[in-house]
This record gives sequence, structure tokens and C-alpha cells, in this order.
Amino acid sequence: MIFVNESELQSVLQRLLAGWEQECVEFKEANDNFPTSDIGKYFSALANEANLRGGSSAWLVFGVDDKTRKIVGTNYRLEKERLHSLKHQISQGTDPATSFREIHELITPEGRVVMFEIPPAPRGMPIAWQTHFYARAGSSLTGLSVAKQDEIRALGLADDWSAIVVKQAAIADLDAGALAKAREIFTVKHAGRIAAKTIRGWSDAEFLEHARLTLRGGITRACLLLLGREQATSLLNPYVAEMSWKLEGPERGYEHFHPPFLLNTSKLFQRIRNLRLSLLPPGQLIPVDIQKYDERIVLEALHNCIAHQDYNQCERILVIERLGELEFQNAGEFFDGTPDDYIRANRSPRRYRNRFLVEAMVNLRMIDSMGFGIREIMWKGQASRYMPLPDYDLSESGHVKLRIQGRFIDENYSRALLTHADLPWPDILALDTIQKGGQPEDNLVQDLRHRGLIEGRKPKLHVAADVAAATETEAEYIRHRVFDDRYFCDLILDYLKTFKEGQRTDFERLLEGKLSDLLSDKQKTKKIHNLLQRLRRNGKIETDGKTKAAVWRIKPP
Repeated sequence: MIFVNESELQSVLQRLLAGWEQECVEFKEANDNFPTSDIGKYFSALANEANLRGGSSAWLVFGVDDKTRKIVGTNYRLEKERLHSLKHQISQGTDPATSFREIHELITPEGRVVMFEIPPAPRGMPIAWQTHFYARAGSSLTGLSVAKQDEIRALGLADDWSAIVVKQAAIADLDAGALAKAREIFTVKHAGRIAAKTIRGWSDAEFLEHARLTLRGGITRACLLLLGREQATSLLNPYVAEMSWKLEGPERGYEHFHPPFLLNTSKLFQRIRNLRLSLLPPGQLIPVDIQKYDERIVLEALHNCIAHQDYNQCERILVIERLGELEFQNAGEFFDGTPDDYIRANRSPRRYRNRFLVEAMVNLRMIDSMGFGIREIMWKGQASRYMPLPDYDLSESGHVKLRIQGRFIDENYSRALLTHADLPWPDILALDTIQKGGQPEDNLVQDLRHRGLIEGRKPKLHVAADVAAATETEAEYIRHRVFDDRYFCDLILDYLKTFKEGQRTDFERLLEGKLSDLLSDKQKTKKIHNLLQRLRRNGKIETDGKTKAAVWRIKPP
């Protein structure tokens, strides 16, 4: 729920005070010493109750007398930064890890009110605080009964492909290395909640049940996907349990990967050609080296494919590596909401295609279950590396495609992120939209123009070419332009080291979008010619032929 203005928030408060959704609301006077542990208990209880009642939000409200429902004001965490740090504290104690959708402050004539907006527990997944599940009995806090836990879990199992027990499967069909790794990860995740000695003492069957990989002792499809031996995947027939890496470009190749996915997603990542890119920060002489792809971002994308794949379509998960990007493909529509819901706001998913599989992957720290990975790991992770943000493509019915860039589209964008570390998230999204030729909202355009980060007029906006001027003199900026040529030369050398040879057209595609927009097409062609000749004169490369079709290679030592 997003509030446009204070009057909307005031209206919500009045409905709550009038007794709206009693089981999903808790009022407290709450001074600054109110225990965080108690907030965690109420978070668990209210999230679980909202799930059971189909509510869109639950509320914990500070600054209201819980008996009279009169506003009395609260001094709880008056400093905004300290108040919002509570989000992280709650996410650390909940299982699966989640937190407030938003913390709202409202100043009324009677005093300050703090309204904690709590998302409902995901479908099929009750929320625990410090390993205990909580609920409400009228206005009292109580434990979540086994019956209510089963009710919540049953909502997610009815049509869950991943929760089906494979009757022919046994623990012997699981990979011993994957089983040991799963126990190790589970122990770390639950450190401080369950003693490591206790977890080590569990039998394999007991561990699998605690990790939500088995169902009443039966080996589930989710368990076989994550921990199964490759030979045991025949037990999933006719469904496909396969990830494929495919290389497209001057060189071609492919490799298939099967369960155990817990181990083999990292093996797929190792097949990706992860060269280093260089970016010259404004005002510096030493370039910043950045890997084309960050392992955490790539694995988050791949694990999302596994978690959200529609296995009923009997298709493999596909990772396509091209010269400047990775494309991830999985079967099934984007299941809950739209990508923008997660990228631009703090939306938490309310349902899952493979709820049982998701819960197991959460326990093995492969994904988070509340939608934070899209925004916090993939999108903000790319921004922190000064790289273009990922893009979803939902144009093909029944499939989701995600592209992650391993190249600079516009180096001015990357320099803007380098020199403006405090840039708000909506502005970063808008800047990325502009570098990709899109049109952000007018208010964001005005903000970026005020900061001096963009130039031009709609529809021909572009990232300002003189972003560096914010931190260096004009003379220094001109002097540093020579380092761009060094960067372009390094890209050409990296290309030839990877693909052994290349023609002029290959280098034109390689540098497309990187050369200054101030150059005409003819000037860009001439510049590429000069770069190749410079590398040849320096003894770095050699050519076979003299026309545009000439083949260039690394010169042997």
C-alpha cells in the first residue's frame, strides 16, 4: 500500500481506530524502551493472521492507548534513521526472513503516531519469530496452533508441483555431497536458534524434514531437484530437471547441468566467460576494474529461475551467454504481480507457483522468499558496480526472460553513479531508462536535469557527457579522455583473447554504444580503424588482409 499524501494515511488510521480487522491490528502506547523482541512477536502474529484472513496488510500502531483507542502520542525512536533500522532487525529474526512493508510516521494534534505496515505471511508459509510461530486470540498474543500452521501450509500445497512426494524415491537417491552441504548451510542459517550440535545429531531423515525438503518423511520433487543424484532424475519423468548454458557469438558451445541444483548452479556459473572491464573514474588516473558478471547476482537470477519454473511445461532452464550480456529463460508467466512491483517498491509476494520448493530454497539460503532479491541483490547490485540495470522481457507468452548486462552501454551513466553515490533509487532507475533510450517520468527528468546529469529534450534525452566536470577541471577532463582509447583497446584485446580472431564488424558491435554520441557514424568507423592500427603498431595484434573483411588476431610473442 502506497500513500500519496498524509490525508490518506490519516484516513487509514481512523478506520483502524474504528475497529477495522480486529485480529490484524494491534495498538500500543509504546515508549522508547519498547522491546524489539515484542515487536518481532507481534510481527509474526499479525502476518500469520493476515494470511489466514486474506488481508492485504496487518498493522502495529504505536501512540494509541490499546484500551480506549485514543491517540496519546509516542516517542519511540524519534530519529528517522534509527526508526527505519528496525526493518533490518526484524528481517534478522523472522523465518522466512521478511520485514515491514513500510514504517509510517503521522503527526496528529494529539501526538505522534507510528504505523508499522506488515505484509501477510506468504501463501503456504507461516512466519516465525526466533523459531516460534505466533498468532492472535482476540487481542491477546498466543502461539500459532498446529491446526493454524497446517491451514496456512495447506493453502500453498493444493496445486504445488514441487510438494508431490515421489513414492519410488529414497534417501539413497540423494547426492551425499549435496546432502552434507545442505546440512552445513542450514546450520549456519539457524545459528543462534538451533544448536549446531543438535543439527549434527539429527539423522538424514530428521534433517530433511526440518529443512522442509521432505513431507511426512516422503522424498518430494523439490528434494530431488535440489539434492538428488543425477541418475535419480529419471524418477521425475516426464518432467525436465535441467539447466543449460549456451554460448552464442563467433564461438559456440553448450553444456547441460542436472540435479543436485544446490551444487550445480555454481558449476554453471563457472562456464561463463567472466572477463574484467575497466572504467576510468572522473578525476582519477587509475581505472576501476569490474568483473563482467557478479557471482551473487548471477546465482540470484538462476535460483529464481529454478524456484519459479513451471515444471509442468517440461522445459529446461536456459542461460544464454552472448558477447555483452547473459539471458536467463524459464517457463511460466511472472507469477505474482509485475517486475516493477518488486524493483520500484517493497512488494512481498503473496503466493508461489512452487511454494514447497521456495521454502526449501530459503532454508538452504539459495533465495529469499519475500521478493527482496530482485531489487536488493540484482538491481542494486548492478548499480553498485556502475553497470546497466537488468531488464525483464515478458513478451513471449508463458515464459520469463531476464537480461543482465556485462558491458557499459553508456559510460557517462557509470560515471554518474561513481560521482553521485547518494543518488536516490528512483533517479538511478530513471538514469538507466534514459541510457537505454526510454522516457522516465517528468518529475524525475527535472530532478536529473537539476543535478546536471542529463541533457537534451524529450524524446532525445541522454546522459550528460560532462558528468566528470563535477569533480575535475575542464583541462583535466580533456587530458583524461586519452584513457578512453586505452579502455577501448583493452576491450578489443579481451575480445581477441576470448574468441581468437575478429573482423571490423565484430569490433563495431563490440564498441556500439560506447563511443561518444558526439561522433558521426563515419567518425566512429575512423576511430575503430585508428584503434586497430594503434594496437598493430604497438605489436599487440596482427592482421590477415587489408580490407574491411581482414581478420585480426593476437600477435604471438
